[in-house]
Amino acid sequence: MEGTYNRVCSILLFVILLSGCLAPQNELAKNQPPNEQQLEQVQHAVETYQEETQVLPIKTKPNDTPIFQKYLIDFTALKENNALSEIPGTAYENGGVYQYTLITPEENPRVKLIDLQITEAIRSVNVQLDIYRDENIYPPFGEEIAEDVYSIDYQKLGFESPPSVESPYSDEKLPIIMDVEGNLHVDYRIELKKALNDYDHDYTEGDDIRYILPENTPFVPAYSLPYTIKDGDPIFADR
Repeated sequence: MEGTYNRVCSILLFVILLSGCLAPQNELAKNQPPNEQQLEQVQHAVETYQEETQVLPIKTKPNDTPIFQKYLIDFTALKENNALSEIPGTAYENGGVYQYTLITPEENPRVKLIDLQITEAIRSVNVQLDIYRDENIYPPFGEEIAEDVYSIDYQKLGFESPPSVESPYSDEKLPIIMDVEGNLHVDYRIELKKALNDYDHDYTEGDDIRYILPENTPFVPAYSLPYTIKDGDPIFADR
């Protein structure tokens, strides 16, 4: 009886180990959070590439692309130039959940991340929004949050609750909102308020305060509207 028990345990252990070994490596990598070493490696590769070519390794995007999604890193260019030997496992191009991008490319190019869970959440809401707009003249505007900025009448889209995304900065849920043209954005005011309180800054009214987030964390506020500061609080800026 004891021998049978031991054989069963051995078989179960083997199955568990085998399932782990058979899991694709990119599946394991893409579930890992970003780390400073990966960012530093890509940062070094970008600097090396720029020194040798006098240009940045970025993908061509239309001029009207939102600023934090505009300067995506071209890993193919980095590898072809031997500036980078391997694409990070967390990168979208290698099956991961982040896009690597640059902020302030003209002055001081720095490597940051776009959390693709946000992209997927926006895409999912857009699918329902497109269906709704095929049959209706106006987008499903909810409450007006600021001038030309609205919450979403989520019930008209068939959702049980207001759509939101998981914040890359904390455990917060960030609302998905809509501009007057029906374009979707993420409302980062919760995280901006925390950042203004937690980090040193010299922002004044009229400044674009969104940069306080990537200046102090690995992530850019993708799909964000412009924000400024008033009386110490983040507010939507004029566009």
